[in-house]
Amino acid sequence: MAVKVRLRRVGGRKVPFFRIVAADERFATSGRFLENLGWYDPKKKGENCSINLDRVRYWQDRGAHLSDTVRSLVKRAKPTAGDAADAEKSAAS
Repeated sequence: MAVKVRLRRVGGRKVPFFRIVAADERFATSGRFLENLGWYDPKKKGENCSINLDRVRYWQDRGAHLSDTVRSLVKRAKPTAGDAADAEKSAAS
């Protein structure tokens, strides 16, 4: 079974909204999926996506391929080293 992490459109007409899902590549784009990993709203300003990076890494470790759009969203969502240091400092206080 070849797994792909890709976008699944759930928005209405002229209102695009996407869920980020892990799905067998043989399933239809709007069909069955294995797991919901997050969401992406291209019309929203500011923070327009939420991704569970741990689960994306889990699926990648098991051979899943990321679509081009999901790959760019994951790259954008990855915490930077400075953000991680700030989070550790605030947790320690």
